[in-house]
Amino acid sequence: MHFLEKKIREAKAAGRKALVPFLTAGYPDIATFWPTMMELDENGADVIEIGVPFSDPVADGPVVEDASRLALSEGVCLSDIVKELKSRRGLIKAGIVLMGYYNPFLQYGIDNLARDAAEAGVNGFIVPDLPFEESGPMREALAANDIALIPLVGPNTSVERMGLYAEQGQGYVYVVSVMGVTGERKDLAAHVAETLNRAKSVFSLPIALGFGLREPSQLAELPTDSLPDAVVFGSALLKHLAEGKSAADFMGRWR
Repeated sequence: MHFLEKKIREAKAAGRKALVPFLTAGYPDIATFWPTMMELDENGADVIEIGVPFSDPVADGPVVEDASRLALSEGVCLSDIVKELKSRRGLIKAGIVLMGYYNPFLQYGIDNLARDAAEAGVNGFIVPDLPFEESGPMREALAANDIALIPLVGPNTSVERMGLYAEQGQGYVYVVSVMGVTGERKDLAAHVAETLNRAKSVFSLPIALGFGLREPSQLAELPTDSLPDAVVFGSALLKHLAEGKSAADFMGRWR
């Protein structure tokens, strides 16, 4: 069993949803990012998704886009993220996933990235703009280093296409709640349960739900048999931190 899958299944066995916070690297600023990461880890994060800043984050809403722009202005880059993670290898209990766009990964060099990421303790990657048909080289390089390429599916992903990802997927499945970009939403769309059920019918991996989550009460809108195994929250956490509040306080809502 892959480490990421193990972390989520352990949470489920304990009778709770696995918690997967997303935090853009270098946010709120370079000085506080890594202490915030450690605070998330110490306060119940099962997996932490680190956003790799990029100049054209097409899947991200204004909150994550602004965080990415700020991080880039402060010089945050992929090589620095990997270097800093390597220096903290063994100190973080949560699984580590790098979420970003293909261009920086390609520029780094896929084989070099897979090797360096493994040495840094990275367990998975999420690449929103990398379609299945073009993912072979990255998937193979990561797999050779026991790193998962996390499947990303949404309301428009057919059962047949989910089947392609299911054959190769590792770690967990990231189910996007809505068509559109990341960001908080007041209510989960009516079709979220249908998307979750469709994913559950295809994947044997744990299911994580993201895009639009801001508080646990939103999950009450879903039928019990549709509930995900893990919840991903990004924009709500970034806004919370921007207001000068602590990661521990935010995590306390979900524990």
